[in-house]
Amino acid sequence: MGFLVIDQLTMTYGQVTALDDVSLTVKEGEFITLLGPSGSGKTTLLMSIAGFNRPTAGEIVFDGRQITGLEPEDRDFGLVFQGYALFPHLSVADNVAFPLRVRKWDKARIRARVAEMLDLVGLAHLAGRKPRQLSGGQQQRVALARALAFGPRVLLLDEPLSALDRMLRETMQQELRRLHRETGVTFLYVTHDQQEALTLSDRIAVFNKGRIVECDTAQRLFRAPKTRFVAEFLGENNFVTGTRQGGRWTGLGTGFVLPPDRDLPEDRSAATLWLRPGDIALGPAGAGEIGFQAVVEDVIFAGTSSGLHLRLPTGEPLVASVAAEISAAEITGKTLAFHARPGAVGVIPEGA
Repeated sequence: MGFLVIDQLTMTYGQVTALDDVSLTVKEGEFITLLGPSGSGKTTLLMSIAGFNRPTAGEIVFDGRQITGLEPEDRDFGLVFQGYALFPHLSVADNVAFPLRVRKWDKARIRARVAEMLDLVGLAHLAGRKPRQLSGGQQQRVALARALAFGPRVLLLDEPLSALDRMLRETMQQELRRLHRETGVTFLYVTHDQQEALTLSDRIAVFNKGRIVECDTAQRLFRAPKTRFVAEFLGENNFVTGTRQGGRWTGLGTGFVLPPDRDLPEDRSAATLWLRPGDIALGPAGAGEIGFQAVVEDVIFAGTSSGLHLRLPTGEPLVASVAAEISAAEITGKTLAFHARPGAVGVIPEGA
């Protein structure tokens, strides 16, 4: 039995199925990210765990206790919203103290806990300020301190960094990782940002159309996705058709053998091969590498790299990411040699 168990949860709104037989087991102290496009069901699941949604079927069990029908206030889960939901008329300290006063903690205990939480998020010097006097990142820290103040064993976070700019979002990702380590609280985190999910998570549950398509560590989902949806959604990827006969693959306009951990157990008439742009290198193949040729149709400068839009002899498109100093004028329209490691090529069986 897991610490938090979602068992065959279904949520329907009229003819719309927001959650379709979703099951997920969370270990105590894990950082689990619910990742997926808009409308995929991830926030619906989070709000169901919080108690704001009543599922049509299925159950939620927390620490061995059935909580599916409990009101939100009886679940004692911390919750951080996308918009922070701070009280504008209260000071930073009073915002953090609010859930403690609701729980009727005594004044001395509240003062000590507020001081402890503001120290934890680095805002002790701003205790007397109002939310409007804070930056977006500071407001987010207040929301985190308030959600953690009463000592919840689970913290639910609904896209809490989406309103921040890129640099501040990256800083807050580091802050969330630190808070997770230092508090030991179980985090369930909703986002549609793939890089954020890869950076933060112990495991990622990838949603699509109300279902969890795959759930695994960030490394395994990125390096060995089992479905085309995950391979496509979790980072940039190229997809080409491949065929396997006699243990040898044909694809990318050439033939090659894949390592056992990448290969299929039997021959297939057709399968999808994937290869990430950053794993394609310009130049002839060395020993043990897959070499192929492609026409350079366009070059897109992207700062530290350039995206080469290629066309294989099969007619299939491909994108490679190479060093930024490459000259677009010199290579556009030319057929060039490229190569990749066999271990960088993944296989998705037909229909997966």
